[in-house]
Amino acid sequence: MSVLAVLEQGGGGWVSASWEALAAAREVAAGLGLPAEAAVLAPEARAAAAEASMRTVDRVWAVQDPLLARYTPEAWTGALEALVRSARPSLVLFPHTYQVRDYAPRLAARFGQALVSDVIRLRVENGEPVPTRQYFQGKLNADLRFTSAGPHFLSLQAGSFRAGGMAEGAAPVEIFEPRLDPAAVRTVPGEPFRESDRAVDLSAAARIVAAGRGVRDQEGVRLVEQLAAALGAEVAASRPVCDNGWLPIERQVGSSGQSVAPKLYVAVGISGAIQHLVGMK
Repeated sequence: MSVLAVLEQGGGGWVSASWEALAAAREVAAGLGLPAEAAVLAPEARAAAAEASMRTVDRVWAVQDPLLARYTPEAWTGALEALVRSARPSLVLFPHTYQVRDYAPRLAARFGQALVSDVIRLRVENGEPVPTRQYFQGKLNADLRFTSAGPHFLSLQAGSFRAGGMAEGAAPVEIFEPRLDPAAVRTVPGEPFRESDRAVDLSAAARIVAAGRGVRDQEGVRLVEQLAAALGAEVAASRPVCDNGWLPIERQVGSSGQSVAPKLYVAVGISGAIQHLVGMK
């Protein structure tokens, strides 16, 4: 029994939310009195697993197979199903990414479970994990209870856990070869989708000053930009500011913009509509 965090790579490096999932695994594993483990999937996973092993974790699984060279839901599901049946974790945590949303429900269904997605908190109460997720665009927070035996599968919303405080370690790396059947992989991957280049990745900003409709005009936006410069912060906006062309759309925070998790968020002239709160909460 353990708590397993599945780490994800993309664009030639690690997806930052993977380390948040690992931080969550360590935290809940300590509360449950279980070891925290990590899994890395690749055609040759030793190097990536060795890098992950330098974080504070009890063991890293290097899940490797030639069919893991490019992402397909069948290969990822099959490889992780084999690992979960072998390692027998009680809880499997994922970063809430587009890739996870594609294959994790299929994986959970293989075990007769549902994927609890977009979890914002995860605590231990009376020896049981209690995840919290939001409903109705963040208007309601609900605590969920598991009524069946594990393994249980959860994806964690970006920014819900802080990965910065993890100490260095030297965890053992164990090679796991699922021996996937090529006939089971029916998806033919095309070229990876690439979003248009953003002027700034607000999700990585530690400080943000955001402008809303209440700044009135372009001159008000310039004042906000001066405040952001004084604080060493990034400039963001609610939707009306971007719709009016006062700031580019890539600086929008909200349900139709970017989701952020800074240490400091200053909202200037923003009403607090739920669509905006969903992105900054």
